Amino acid sequence: MSRAAPVTPVDERAVEALLSLSGQTLPLLRQWVGSDPDCGVARALLALTTGDRWDDAVLKEQLVIAHRDASAVGEREASLVYGMFLHTHRQYRLTADHLVGHFDRWPADDLAGLMLGAFFECGDAAYRAHGNALMEQQAAVAGPESWTWMSRLASARAEQGRVREAHGLAGQALALYPRSGVAVHALAHAEHELGAGRACTDFLDQWLTTDPQAVQARHLNWHAALQSIACGDFPDARRRADAALARTDVGMRAATNWRLLLAGQSPAGRSDPGHVRELLAAPGGMAEVFHTFNLALALAVESAIDDLLTLARRAAADARPEFHEVLAPVVQALAEITAGRPRAAVNLLSGLGEKAERIGGVRVEREIIQDTLARALVDTGEHARAAVLLHHRTTTRRHHTYENLLLAARVQAFVPGPRD
Repeated sequence: MSRAAPVTPVDERAVEALLSLSGQTLPLLRQWVGSDPDCGVARALLALTTGDRWDDAVLKEQLVIAHRDASAVGEREASLVYGMFLHTHRQYRLTADHLVGHFDRWPADDLAGLMLGAFFECGDAAYRAHGNALMEQQAAVAGPESWTWMSRLASARAEQGRVREAHGLAGQALALYPRSGVAVHALAHAEHELGAGRACTDFLDQWLTTDPQAVQARHLNWHAALQSIACGDFPDARRRADAALARTDVGMRAATNWRLLLAGQSPAGRSDPGHVRELLAAPGGMAEVFHTFNLALALAVESAIDDLLTLARRAAADARPEFHEVLAPVVQALAEITAGRPRAAVNLLSGLGEKAERIGGVRVEREIIQDTLARALVDTGEHARAAVLLHHRTTTRRHHTYENLLLAARVQAFVPGPRD
């Protein structure tokens, strides 16, 4: 008589789902908390994953309970939960400082690795460098057989521009564990830099077929839309933006549409300008520079010049350096090119240089600032400068139809069309 295969405990399945960004993450975390309500780590992981939707009082209450229960188990568990308390309360510098000590005591701790993004959320170059160094150190400790740390290292290498190394590490991680969402995301970033085009979209579609509810499903479809733009399949890019992106995905939708408009293509479904204004006016609407930048892109797609000028003034008056030094000229440039004044946009964006990195986001997201400058340069007749600006992309990317269109002169300068 054959025996039934042993059932993996829910805590192990929940952790594996969380680390791989599986679509089963939330159901399994809730099942874990329900079956073991005194497990502080389980309760804290649920808060880390969904806490942005909780009331502040509820979030604090749940994490206080989690820390009490975790402390009764051991020091590592208490340390993990304390880090999650700091992270969910957006105390990113304190989280980063805490993680340094945590990894000293518990090297290559997979659950602590979930919070490494705190180093990059600080908006401080020194913290970012420290985070990268810590990432490399922990990956070395974990070794090449750890799919989780190889996945994280692949992401770091992609952001550092070490594209082929990132591609290899992502492939290594996926060979160890094919459902690693972190690795497939790193691969998407690397293949964007390489201009993989249809090969990338086919792989992402195949990967998502197994888990269409994966945590990153919409984001990976956005990456696929960018690859479709890269190889000139604009209908597919519009289809993905309309079918895969939700109304709340204002940033990804705007980033897709602005690229399409820059390349002289009709956009996908547009955002509601009123909704964008509501997001800007809401508490926290301008709390983070990259979020505000995405809302500015949405306004640019809608040709909302007055709104852009108002936002540029607000950013210029903001005491935070990344707002008045970086965001303000970028938003002003979006207003200028939208109004048909590309020379003013060129002057604003050319002066940014490396400061553009302080707009936040990652390389593939910040690249759109360079795209806008290239379009403005061509529209002012400075084709040679635009070609130099995009030379590294047109010579290293297999598919670069998008870049070719950015460099194409037009009879009429770029002005977004009116909203339907």
